[in-house]
Amino acid sequence: MVKIGFLTNRLVQLGESNLESIANWAMANGFRDLEVGPTIPMEEELFADVIHKTGISISALTYCRNYLSSISEEADMHRKELIKRINFAGDNNVEKIVTSTGILKPIREDIYDSYESIRKLPSRSFDDVVKFFEPIVELAENKKVKIAVENCPLMGNIAISPVMWRALLEKLDSEYFGLTYDPSHLVWEFINPYDYISEFGNKIFHIHAKDTIVDHKRLSETGILTNFDWWEYALPGTGDLDWDRFFKELQKVNYKGTISIEHEDKEHSNSLDEVKNGLIFGQKFIQEKLNLYNMGEK
Repeated sequence: MVKIGFLTNRLVQLGESNLESIANWAMANGFRDLEVGPTIPMEEELFADVIHKTGISISALTYCRNYLSSISEEADMHRKELIKRINFAGDNNVEKIVTSTGILKPIREDIYDSYESIRKLPSRSFDDVVKFFEPIVELAENKKVKIAVENCPLMGNIAISPVMWRALLEKLDSEYFGLTYDPSHLVWEFINPYDYISEFGNKIFHIHAKDTIVDHKRLSETGILTNFDWWEYALPGTGDLDWDRFFKELQKVNYKGTISIEHEDKEHSNSLDEVKNGLIFGQKFIQEKLNLYNMGEK
């Protein structure tokens, strides 16, 4: 059945970087799963000890970087780190890697002044993404680790829309290549966050629970291109997302994976206690929805 977890990043940013401490706190507050971010050491003994002592499940390692960076040393480092995580996950029974695709920089500095150029920007990276991921997916298949590409546009990533999901899933056709579905990004992209769940249901390996607040008054002054101060991320249930509609769609596709809270709510990030309280708020909110739609653990 569905488990509720969270991404460790925000706790680490505020000084809580000990995996055992995080796991103990998580279990004491109703969480059953962890998505471990990139700054926590990948040590086999540590992971085994934490799982044994606490009973927590570690279902995903997250590493979202630009594997197509124009700085070759940076690209090489990120590629090696991704491969390292796939091997580690396969050797330690971690089901998934949450990641991005990489994206090429614009050919010209003035590309954003060219309507025709910007229309073609995502597809310009497509062949390079596929070429990079073909051996990555083969490695994932061999290690029996799922690659779950997240849909955040604010990183090196082209997997940001249903159009791109279809194209990538067609080219990288594997039961080990799919999606991390984060509806919060779709809200501010003005992409329907509900209707595509049915289309991609069997490829949704992981879910990030995060909300988005759109300031429509501010948006009417800036439009979508001046800056991004017309929207902000929020805790689940405190933004514009219709969570009942979202969970109804998940119920239809019989989603069984983890729902992982990604805490990026700036209003509740001023201290470690605030972040923990935000995670607990999100956990209780999601658990209520799981109970309502008969999707939770029995």
